[in-house]
Amino acid sequence: MHSKLKPLLSTYQQRLEQALAQRLPPAAEADQRLHEAMRYASLDGGKRVRAVLVYTTGAALGLPPEPLDGAACAVELIHAYSLVHDDLPAMDNDDLRRGKPTCHKAFDEATAILCGDALQTLAFELLASDASLQVDDNQRIRMIGELARASGSRGMAGGQAIDIAAAGTRLDLAALQGMHRYKTGALIRASIRLAAIAGRADEAQQQALDSYAEAIGLAFQIQDDILDVTADTATLGKPQGSDEAQDKPTYTSLLGLDGARQKAAALNEQAQQSLQGFAEEADPLRWLSAYIIERQH
Repeated sequence: MHSKLKPLLSTYQQRLEQALAQRLPPAAEADQRLHEAMRYASLDGGKRVRAVLVYTTGAALGLPPEPLDGAACAVELIHAYSLVHDDLPAMDNDDLRRGKPTCHKAFDEATAILCGDALQTLAFELLASDASLQVDDNQRIRMIGELARASGSRGMAGGQAIDIAAAGTRLDLAALQGMHRYKTGALIRASIRLAAIAGRADEAQQQALDSYAEAIGLAFQIQDDILDVTADTATLGKPQGSDEAQDKPTYTSLLGLDGARQKAAALNEQAQQSLQGFAEEADPLRWLSAYIIERQH
């Protein structure tokens, strides 16, 4: 990890934590159990990569973090909702997430379903009305549309559906990449695009950022697959080897461990090249791309 990235990550993670805590319903507010679950699933955990991408993309376009808090919270709420639902018995049936019991284990399945639903709707409420966003109505509509597409059947939910259907089957590399462009890459791309809309990126900047997003989205999933093989449960904060146990297609099963690492390195190089037209303000994006394939959890 670049020496300047660690403190920057910490700063943005702390900022996101405070912003989320302010925007989530208080735990004591009725319905208390649902609101407790929402805070449990959203706060105090995770790398916050998607929120950090919102902030660092904004910085590359000259925006300070303050007007991006609402967008950063929105993408993290969508991510949190997806994890709550993915962990359910009908989906991945996981007992551990971010080093603590999954939402349906800490509460119950019905509360977890409602928690995910409520986190998702809160995300769109923030894009529609959060006061921190210094954007006009047209930009708000574009941001809502962007996050909706990334979350739906042509994005994250669609990718998860393909993933479920693919269990026990053999996908080729093109099909596996297509699945993960939806499942993992769509929300990462949306995180960058929300900041690009807020920062009024021009067409050339948007194309470069899209290319960057495409590369790191796939690299992120490849590294997840690598860690599912090489890391332990305590390090991951979730069950190690769960993909293999569920007979899911992965980059490591298709390419082998060394091949997956080579593919991740090539995607990092693509991401770096995509940012050639940006000045040093985009350095945190460059560091993040390298971090994504170096991280150990």
